[in-house]
Parts: sequence; C-alpha cells; structure tokens
Amino acid sequence: MSSQPAVSDSAVQAEHRDRAPHQSVVAQRDAAGDEGRGAVTPVRLTREPSDTVEKRINLDTTTVLPYAGSRASKRTRGLRSWMLTAPFDVVALLAPLLLSQNYWRGTLANAALTVAIFATGGLYRARRHIGILDELPSICGRLLASAAVVAIIAAERHDSVTYVGGFMRGVAISAGLVIVGRAISRLLANAARKRRWVEHNAIVIGSGPVGMELARLLRRYPRYGLRFVGCVDVASRQGAGSVPLIGTLDDLEQLTTMLECDVLIIADPDCPEATLMDILLRPGSSRCDLWAVPRLWGSRSLGGYPDHIGAIPIVKIGDTTLSGPRWAIKRASDALFATVALVVLSPILLLCAVATFLEGGRGIFFRQERIGRYGKPFNVLKFRSMRPVNEHESQTNWSIAHDQRVGPVGRFMRRTSLDELPQLWNILRGEMSVVGPRPERPYFVEKFSAEYPNYAMRHRVPVGLTGLAQVSGLRGDTPISDRARFDNYYIENWSLWLDIKVVVRTVAEVFRAGGR
Repeated sequence: MSSQPAVSDSAVQAEHRDRAPHQSVVAQRDAAGDEGRGAVTPVRLTREPSDTVEKRINLDTTTVLPYAGSRASKRTRGLRSWMLTAPFDVVALLAPLLLSQNYWRGTLANAALTVAIFATGGLYRARRHIGILDELPSICGRLLASAAVVAIIAAERHDSVTYVGGFMRGVAISAGLVIVGRAISRLLANAARKRRWVEHNAIVIGSGPVGMELARLLRRYPRYGLRFVGCVDVASRQGAGSVPLIGTLDDLEQLTTMLECDVLIIADPDCPEATLMDILLRPGSSRCDLWAVPRLWGSRSLGGYPDHIGAIPIVKIGDTTLSGPRWAIKRASDALFATVALVVLSPILLLCAVATFLEGGRGIFFRQERIGRYGKPFNVLKFRSMRPVNEHESQTNWSIAHDQRVGPVGRFMRRTSLDELPQLWNILRGEMSVVGPRPERPYFVEKFSAEYPNYAMRHRVPVGLTGLAQVSGLRGDTPISDRARFDNYYIENWSLWLDIKVVVRTVAEVFRAGGR
C-alpha cells in the first residue's frame, strides 16, 4: 500500500471551492422517555445554520457538505443493481416466445427457475467492481443447472425427442441472450457511474492507513459508484491522519441522515468490535448498506466471486434488519402460512376451545400485553390455562410451569404448545410473524433490556409464534443472554429457508411435547 498521504488538505479545499455550497440537515433527538429504557425516539429533521452544526458534532462544513451528491445522483439514489439486471435477464429468458409459442409453459418455468437461482446465488446483489468476465463463470454454471432441471422435466412430460430438442434450442438461445444482456447492463452501469449519474454517498469508518487509501480511491475513481463524504473514527484519532474526521463514531447515526448516506465501509476503526456493532445496529446506521475490508487480506468467501475497490478487498455484510424485498417476502409467507394454518387446524382449535371451557368455564381466550416490533405493545392471544389472581401477577409472574392452579387440560396444551395456536390471528393482523423472537411482557422487556445490552435489539423484527431460541432448547428458565444471542443471530442471518427449518423443528418439538 502506498505510504504517501492519501488526500491532502489543499487538494480537498481546491476541489471544494469549485462546488456549490450545500445547506446542512441535522437530525435532532427528542430524549423524552429514553432514560432507563434504551428506547430509540423518532428522528426529526430540521435545518440549522452551519455554525450550529459545527458546534454539535465538530463538522467542518467547508470540507464535507459539498459532497452531498450531484443533481443527477440525487434523483437516482433509490436505484439498486437488481433494478437494471433483473429486467434484462427476464427479457432474455422470455425471448424464445417470439420465435414459437409451442413451448410457452417450459419457457416460463425456465425463466422463473433461472431468476430464482440467480437471486439465491447473489447475482442481483450490489457490487463495487463491475465486470461481465467476473460474473461469467457463476452465470454459466447457474444457467446450466436450471437448463438441466427443465430438460429432465420436459423429457418426463413429453416422450418425444423432437419436442424436447426444439424446446432445448430455445433454452440455449435464451442462455446466450442472458450473457449478452448482462454484458450490456454492465456497460450501462459503468458508464452511469463514471459520469456520476448514479452514485451513493459513502462514509468510511476508520481513519487509519486503509481508511485513508479508500478515501483516495473513492475520490479519484467514480466507477465504484460511491461518493466519499468523509471518515469517522474515535476522537483520539482526530488530526492523526491526512483525512480530517467529519465526526466521531457516536455521531455516525446523525451523519448518515444529515449527509443522506447510503453506504458505510468499515476499514480500520480504533475501537472494540462490540462498540462498533452497537453503533451500526442503531436505526439510522442499520438502514445503510454495509461493506467491510477483511482483516486478513488474503481471505474471501468461497461461496462467490471476490469484490474490491482499487485492489483493496471488500465484502458485503448481510442486512442487520428485515426491510425492503426481504421483509415483503417474509410478510407474504407469514400471511399465507397463517391463513392456511387457521383453515387446516380449525378442528383442533375447536377441540382446544371446548376443552378449555369444560375445565375453566367462560373466558377461553387469554389476552395479555406484549412488546412487538420497534417496542410497540399489542395484545397476544392464547388459550387460557389458568386464571391469575390479578393483573399484576399476570404481568410479573415469570413462569407458571409448576403452578398448582394449572389443570390437566391447560398443562397438556402448554406442553404441546397448543395454547399458542390463537396467535395465528395475531400473525394475520401483522402484529406477529411465524418465526421470530418470542414476545415478552413490558415489565420483563424493561428489566432484561437494562440487564443485557443486546436484548433490546430483538425488537428489530416482529415477534414470532416460534423462534430459533425456542427450538434450540432455550425455553422456560433458561439464560436470557443466550436467548437474546440466538434471536439476534436469527435476525442477522434471516432467510426463507431458515424460517422453514425453524417451523419443521417446532413441529418436532410439539410431537415430543417439549413445551413448558
């Protein structure tokens, strides 16, 4: 790596004099109600004079604010890589329909399968270095895999060599067009980046040698699609390098809003990893795309092709929250599952309701306030297994597993988790999800949030009917820290397949009567 200064102060000032000034936007927090809860209050945006901004976060407005982006990039800031590549792929895969409609079912099936394989293989994810030759091995392998599957199905359905041969010629044409379309889309993307028509504001976290080199590369080469707006680090590094800090790590959430930042790059911050993760998981920071420079430069993921900025390797960090298309997929699957389950399990629900009534009389359903996504309270539904003495006992009694007031029916439903089935209605209403952290009462949420630093992070997603912690043996009187760790792991590694695995393991737990 070059040891010369990455960006000199004179070069920064010279370039900034040629740019139009940018009025700052500062995010203010309303701290009311935050004490003792660890809650995050809504962000309110107000315009303030630049001298006020400098006093609040020591921001050098003459150095940073002009880098808020070009006029064209402001209009294209919402664009993502899949919005360009996916339409090209779909058009190429459906192109054989223009030649013949005899194979339209197979052509549609091949298009859907190929797009799904591309998506799971990461071919629609954002990349910093764009090149068709980098993607070609992965594209060809996935095209061959989807073609093989479709060919086997076609051969089974149509016992005709002529029919299968004609269909596979169309598949071969569409595969060739996909590669051509990818090459064209990559050329267009690179051209748009170099002319700064499409770019995203980026903050580099770390002002050491790697951070300074990244700053220089991003300022010099627009082809990576990022506009460098500044570095943040601990206060002790202020003035230690040639790139002035625009704020400390504690200011990161505020800076991402003020500078309309879309991307964060972790380079070499001078702080413990736990401190950095706590900052990155805050609402303002977690909405940004997160990239990182591996600590071991020779390391890279074996599951995909490497990415880099000027030969500095970088890796895309998975989303720490469920939002955008991922959230849409999860919510749609939740609604479908809850609807089907309510219909299929309606006889069991009726039997549970009758048994509960015979054992305890009226009031077969039990409603209790729980804390859901973003700390919002809601009423959870369950079949009643016992009657508490009063509301205070209901809210503060941790476990009733060995309570003598629980009758045989209630104990059986608790052990088989049948008492949780009414929560399918909560899922249908959007208050819960099929899989997620289990909901807890306000009293215990406040207590555990104060005792365990990562507990409140569970509320980044809707609470669930079942969860990874529960199927991993963490039910009843088990450590809260372990539960929070499993819940946060689930959030940060979510996939539809992970949900399916948790549901399958939950069904196994029900048949083993492994409940409370």
